[in-house]
Amino acid sequence: MPDPKSEPAAADGREYRCIMGVDPGLTGAVAFYFPGADVVSVRDMPVAAGSVDGASLTAIIQQMAPEVAIVELVGAMPGQGVSSTFKFGCGFGIVQGVITARGVPMHLVAASRWKRALGLDADKEKARALALRLWPARAELFARKKDHGRAEAA
Repeated sequence: MPDPKSEPAAADGREYRCIMGVDPGLTGAVAFYFPGADVVSVRDMPVAAGSVDGASLTAIIQQMAPEVAIVELVGAMPGQGVSSTFKFGCGFGIVQGVITARGVPMHLVAASRWKRALGLDADKEKARALALRLWPARAELFARKKDHGRAEAA
């Protein structure tokens, strides 16, 4: 399995100081990884009135100042109702719009692609276990079963 903490670099070869990861959705999260210090900061997706809170997300991004964002590419899920699919898509759009408006380069990556690269499958608990192994000093961020969104963002 490749080292998930291998030196991430920009196309021009310089190393990133802060990388943002996003697991979109109301139960998702935003993570900020600082490779030089091997530090991760994770926050639950900001939500207000049942939707992604774009103003709060903007403030978080401004505070953390990521140089690049990796956002999980999502789509409609089988069996999901029309209303919930629309709501999920709106939240995904808010995330993309805020990141773009802040001028942060963004890469959309399918879950199957990034999970395969890290030796994971669809089991969200395995992503949480990996996050606990990678950042044991920040175990409190991934302690609960429902923290899988945080783990997938990180």
